[in-house]
Amino acid sequence: MSDTPVSLLERLRLRPDEAAWQRLVALYTPLIADWLRRHALQGPDVDDLTQEVMSVLVRELPHFVHDLRKGAFRRWLRGVTVNRLRIFWRSRATSPRPADGRLEDMLNQLEDPESRLSRLWDQEHDRHVAQRLLQLLEPEFEATTWRAFRALVLEGRRTAEVATALGVSPNAVRIAKSRVLSRFRREAEGLID
Repeated sequence: MSDTPVSLLERLRLRPDEAAWQRLVALYTPLIADWLRRHALQGPDVDDLTQEVMSVLVRELPHFVHDLRKGAFRRWLRGVTVNRLRIFWRSRATSPRPADGRLEDMLNQLEDPESRLSRLWDQEHDRHVAQRLLQLLEPEFEATTWRAFRALVLEGRRTAEVATALGVSPNAVRIAKSRVLSRFRREAEGLID
C-alpha cells in the first residue's frame, strides 16, 4: 500500500494486490453470508452461494466503473447477489426452496432500488461496511490514537474529557480523530456513499 492510500475499490481496479483482495473478502464475506442466511438460504448453501458471489466480485471488480451515482457499488453488489441467487435456485430446481412466489417477490424487490428490501440492503450494507472497516483499520493506528478516536467519535465524549482520560492534549485528541477519519474516508470511498 502506498503512503497515501487510495480507496479499496481504486486499489483493486488500478493495482490489485493480495492485501487489497484479502480486505475485500474480509469486508464482504460476512455481509453476504449473513444476508443470505436471513433472507434466502440455510446451511451449507449459504457458504456455497457466498463463495460464488465473492468469485464474481474477484473476477469482475477490475472492470467495475463507478458511475458517480450514490450507491453505485452497493447496487452492483446487490445485482450480483440477486443474479447468483437466481442461478442457484434454477440449478437446484428439485431441492427444497422457498415458495416460488415468495422467492420471486424477494428477488424482484431486491432489483427495485425503491423497494423496502433494497433500502434495507443499503442500510445493512453501509452499517456493516463502516463497522467492519473500522475493525480492519484499528491495527494501523497506535493504541492511544485509536482510543482517542473511539472515545470522541464513536462514544461521543467531549475533547477535554478524552484528553484528560488519556493524558494527552486536546489538540492531540483532535489530531487523532482527524487521522483516523481521513484514513477511513479514503478506504471507504465508493463503498459507502
